[in-house]
Amino acid sequence: MCTYVTEQSATAGSGKGTQGWFPLTSTTVYFDHPVHAQADHTLNLDFVNPDRGPSARVAVELTAASAVGLVEAIARVFTQVSPDLTGVDDAAARRLLAAAEALREGH
Repeated sequence: MCTYVTEQSATAGSGKGTQGWFPLTSTTVYFDHPVHAQADHTLNLDFVNPDRGPSARVAVELTAASAVGLVEAIARVFTQVSPDLTGVDDAAARRLLAAAEALREGH
């Protein structure tokens, strides 16, 4: 079943595609059928810069368990690095980690 659940987020960073590094401006996140991953459904991340055309895209398809693990890993890093460097409030990072751990328990 297709979920059609899609979120977009402004993105500041860089991605490496077939023609080298390029600035990222947007990320699309959706849970649906993968194109390549061997799973029925995946969390799909498309990191893009639409101004640079279709080649300025990095696509990732993750199983739900892998996506939750990634959120946990990101949250753990943010809880260990000074908020002065990340701009991420320590309490917010801990809430993110707790939410990710709760998701893991649901699997």
